[in-house]
Amino acid sequence: MTGRALSFGVIAEAYERFRPGYPAELFHRVAAYAARPIRTALEIGAGTGKATRLFARPGITVTATDPDAAMLAELRRHLPATVRTVRAAFEDLRPDERYGLVYAAAALHWTDPQDRWSRVAALLEPDGVFASFGGPIQPADPAVREAVRVARAPFLESDDIPSPDGTPPEHDMQWPGTELQRSGRFTDVRQSVLERRLTMTAHDYVGHLSTVSAYLMLPAAERGQVFDRIMRVLPATVEITADVTVHLARRRSGR
Repeated sequence: MTGRALSFGVIAEAYERFRPGYPAELFHRVAAYAARPIRTALEIGAGTGKATRLFARPGITVTATDPDAAMLAELRRHLPATVRTVRAAFEDLRPDERYGLVYAAAALHWTDPQDRWSRVAALLEPDGVFASFGGPIQPADPAVREAVRVARAPFLESDDIPSPDGTPPEHDMQWPGTELQRSGRFTDVRQSVLERRLTMTAHDYVGHLSTVSAYLMLPAAERGQVFDRIMRVLPATVEITADVTVHLARRRSGR
């Protein structure tokens, strides 16, 4: 994982406070795709456990992995002791055990693309399921979104994470579905979107931005300035678009 990926631990408490969780419908979509009981699950880049909460339910043994000790400490404050935590980057995981489900929530783009899919496949049972999900969080009102862009511009041209494989945003299949299709190790690759609208106070929206890697990489003084500028252009209450794009795939038997 990159230094940018490892920057989150310094703001673990803010990440837990300001990052929204995931809707229950996401679990049901993954479970329906699996079409059989999920008994074991491995999470890549669990962070503070926002997605772990979905899968840590009776009958499922979850192993949550993350390279950052502060993130895992925050996760353990909120998740039951039945969730096993492992401090390790994805690249350091060894396939000593195989899982019915391997998933990543807004974390897969931080992993090393070299051998990414052979590593995931090695962690899955035959016909096991892989799931990746996440998406940008931004003001729903185009005028507010533009005001934030202008306020941010002297410091950051964009706070988006570009497609890791360069897939244009207008393509029907987005990353990581594109890589899954090309890998030869997975079948039945599907992409869907869970539409979601949230409401945040201006303070909480800026709090969310404080957990975004593009801002974390700025010098502290500049980070304070850009947050002040953004706060001044926000309404007291911010309507947020927070759609979740879901990619699902099944490990090919015998691969």
